[in-house]
Amino acid sequence: MKRGSAYRLSILALLAGTGVARAEDITIAVAGPMTGAVASIGEQLKHGAELAAQAINKNGGVNGKTLKVVLYDDACDPKQAVAIANRIIADGIKFVDGHACSGSSIPASEVYAEADVLMMSPASSNPAMTDKAAEQGWSTIMRLYGRDDAQGKFIGPWIKQNYGTKKIAILHDKSAYGKGLADVVKASLNGAGVKEVMYEGINPGEKDYKAVVNRLKSQGVEFLYFGGYHTEAGLIMRQAADQNYKFQLMMGDSIATPEFGAVAGPAADGTLFTFPPDGRDSEAAKGALAQFQQIGFVPEGFTLFSYATVQAIAGGIGKAGSTDPKAVAKTLRSTNVDTVLGPVTFDEKGDIKDPKYNINVWKGGTYSKLTQ
Repeated sequence: MKRGSAYRLSILALLAGTGVARAEDITIAVAGPMTGAVASIGEQLKHGAELAAQAINKNGGVNGKTLKVVLYDDACDPKQAVAIANRIIADGIKFVDGHACSGSSIPASEVYAEADVLMMSPASSNPAMTDKAAEQGWSTIMRLYGRDDAQGKFIGPWIKQNYGTKKIAILHDKSAYGKGLADVVKASLNGAGVKEVMYEGINPGEKDYKAVVNRLKSQGVEFLYFGGYHTEAGLIMRQAADQNYKFQLMMGDSIATPEFGAVAGPAADGTLFTFPPDGRDSEAAKGALAQFQQIGFVPEGFTLFSYATVQAIAGGIGKAGSTDPKAVAKTLRSTNVDTVLGPVTFDEKGDIKDPKYNINVWKGGTYSKLTQ
């Protein structure tokens, strides 16, 4: 048996009959944190996928079939993600828009690969996900989002140029996403001759980070790069402000959510982060933006990436003329598909080709592209 198969079969036996996908539909599972500390990201995935399916069905569906979206909650927890992956397989679903957190996507990807389910993440950026898939020959593991190594290569030189003479600290939350991104940024900076004064992991989920703030303050840190999520970052900034301690915070893409501003309060202002160019500026997104306006939802963060993921899967099915996940994955690697983000192409590992990034800044409870 393949590794993990026995465990999966036991789960299948328990979950049989819990909601099998109907043959007349093409069902896409949306797997992400619908609850928990980063549930705002799950909400982005949910609305993006649902409105993409709505638009596709309004235009006749995919090869004459209706697209159906079903939600699954992994709470950004690796163990729950594996259980959810098994449940998705038990429910007879062949396509997944998810997961969001790299710590969920990486273990879940092995379950999907063994079952030949096409998983396309709209948010996970840890390179290990597709690197392992390529090493193992898992062709159905893909992502419609840039990798941490691409993000790190982009931001490292920028930090050196703008803050290279400052006292720099790098923190992470010990997660696959946070530590992975922090390590890439550290390597990029060190390779450019910039050495941080502090590199540490923090414990996520805590409410009091005053000890962390005190360590930063004692080291005279002027610039902090944090690999992690918005909840911890917001608390660190708010608690630093309580001590009248100011430093420049920079992060990756995880704080592209209003929740960061809500947690950090006024201390969020000036925070920098990297994120792909805003899809809302794309000509291809006009129709989608009208949809979001109708439901009163602002498509920030990963919303349009989830929308595009559903479009890419549907486009791959349409061009392959098949709902076989392997055939769809092969087609997606040999052609491009139109999405709200513009035409999308994938490389042999299943990664999106040529990812681009902007630097964004928080101000007044929202964020926008940094202009210099």
